[in-house]
Amino acid sequence: MSKKRVVIIGAGPAGLSTAYELAKSDEFDITVLELESFVGGISRTVNYKNNRMDIGGHRFFTKNERVSNVWHEIMPLQSKPSMDDVLLNRKIELDPNGADPQTSDVVILKRNRVSRIYFIKKFFDYPISMKMRTFINMGFWRTMKAGFGYIGSVIHKRKENSLEDFYINRFGKPLYRLFFESYTEKLWGVHPSKLSADWGAQRVKGLSLWKTFTNAITKPFKKNKKKVETSLIEQFEYPKFGPGQFYSLLAEDVKKKGVKIVYNAEVSKLELDGNNVSKVITKDGQSFDADYVVSSMPIKDLFSAIGEDKTSKESFEIATTLPYRDFITVGVLVNKLKIKNKTKIPTLNELVPDTWIYVQERDVTMGRIQIFNNWSPYMVNDPLHTVWIGLEYFCSEGDKMWESKDEDFIAMAIDELVKMGIIESKEDVIDATRQKVKKAYPAYFGSYDHFDKVRAELDKIQNLYCIGRNGQHRYNNMDHSMLTGLIAADYIKAGQTEKSALWEVNAEKEYHEEKESN
Repeated sequence: MSKKRVVIIGAGPAGLSTAYELAKSDEFDITVLELESFVGGISRTVNYKNNRMDIGGHRFFTKNERVSNVWHEIMPLQSKPSMDDVLLNRKIELDPNGADPQTSDVVILKRNRVSRIYFIKKFFDYPISMKMRTFINMGFWRTMKAGFGYIGSVIHKRKENSLEDFYINRFGKPLYRLFFESYTEKLWGVHPSKLSADWGAQRVKGLSLWKTFTNAITKPFKKNKKKVETSLIEQFEYPKFGPGQFYSLLAEDVKKKGVKIVYNAEVSKLELDGNNVSKVITKDGQSFDADYVVSSMPIKDLFSAIGEDKTSKESFEIATTLPYRDFITVGVLVNKLKIKNKTKIPTLNELVPDTWIYVQERDVTMGRIQIFNNWSPYMVNDPLHTVWIGLEYFCSEGDKMWESKDEDFIAMAIDELVKMGIIESKEDVIDATRQKVKKAYPAYFGSYDHFDKVRAELDKIQNLYCIGRNGQHRYNNMDHSMLTGLIAADYIKAGQTEKSALWEVNAEKEYHEEKESN
């Protein structure tokens, strides 16, 4: 019996997960078409002179055991302390059946989660905490305003027509304006009042100021926690050399099982035979017959490849005008940071303990700062004497930031570091590089309001399964994207064409708010 032909568009977390699951069976002839010359998509790791840059920052944390199992099937957890664990005498939970990060490269580390907001040149906990330090940093009048604003939000709930309404209902207007308004506008390029509340429902999950407060009060008494808010996790896992290492190993695994990965393959056309895709064609003329097609390519491009004559005029117009935000990271290697560690968390060389910092300062365009030393000391060529940071900017392809020259953009980014007091002067910079990523963030405004019509049109194509962040135009975390890929594989194995569960990943309230644990 001939094998069923599966064409997977995209070798990111979702596409590789589909390939991994399907490759367990010998029923399928699997081909992965990847636009770039590398795997991992936005979850890749860029190696710049042995300093590794995680594009966007990817914590390996999931509430789904199936996804977790895939991680650990490819890479074992650490069995012994890492370099910085040893130097700091840090106690962490080890896996006796795992690998030693000091002698093995194929290993996942256990890391502490520290993320803070940088505002008025001071650090605030993220999410906002009910600590005395928060009130001292805010000052008396800001604290009073925030308190009364929060009380007002409890008494009077807004109808949630926008992301602005969503935030104000949970934190009150003063805190929203202090800690959410500017950053959100930087991220999306539009004011939160113009954004769908769906984004908050996905990214902020069930978090509110009241939950933050109760978590802080009850935490000392929770010896055996049963449920944990996603936004409040304190530990995560992380590959020794970043997320790109995991996806490279995953790609090697599926290739050994017979999966073909074609690089630099830009899909330009999907041929339909009735309600099924029969052929996938690339821009350079390669043609792949298909019994099943799994797509993680941006829906905007997918509809263009299907063709306006094969869809309704309305759905085609909505799909091809879906908005996206693009992304720029500047990797900067410095001798030291000006900001010092004033927490009780031990770090090497007094480095601040954050994995990333949300920049709330209104007079800079920077959105976030990653400190790669804290993600994994092995990400940095010389972690004892240098600090390797990633400066993140949100933009739109073709705008002034996107089109600027590398050297000009890097100079601007370094100037912002000095202006914010993150580094003392330009002389502290040893080296820098810039990386650009298209369609990093599917956006929740404009034609997105009518996305249900796009989904309905896609569901008519029986053997087409849309997965991942761009494949579903949903701001998924990495584990959610992987899960969509695994579910698509389940559907293909079962010959199932009804796809509601695939679209519900990261949409069901119970799924995305809480994790069951022992």
